[in-house]
Amino acid sequence: MTAYPPLAELRALDLTQIEEITSPIHPGEILREEYLVPLNLSAGAVARACGVPRTRIERIATEETGISTDTALRLGRYFGTTPAFWLNLQRKYEIDVLDREIGAEIAAIRPLETAA
Repeated sequence: MTAYPPLAELRALDLTQIEEITSPIHPGEILREEYLVPLNLSAGAVARACGVPRTRIERIATEETGISTDTALRLGRYFGTTPAFWLNLQRKYEIDVLDREIGAEIAAIRPLETAA
């Protein structure tokens, strides 16, 4: 579990600073904390309902693997969301992880200047 600064310290930070001290959020965390736990669902129950192997849902919920397009379609249907919801969580996570790795390199790229 990640240790975060006290709330009073967080309130003094701007959004960029908060993003720097928090870890990217894996879509499995959302699946686990917003769906499985509150709805008292097991990975096996979701897997059976979605027609996928239990291990697929378990590995997503334990943040060992990401959400594929196939899984996004199935989770979207089952939970009444959209496939885009799940894929956007996955892409956001991937962008955040990669930005932490190569953000400085990307920041050094000079944007194309266009004529006004």
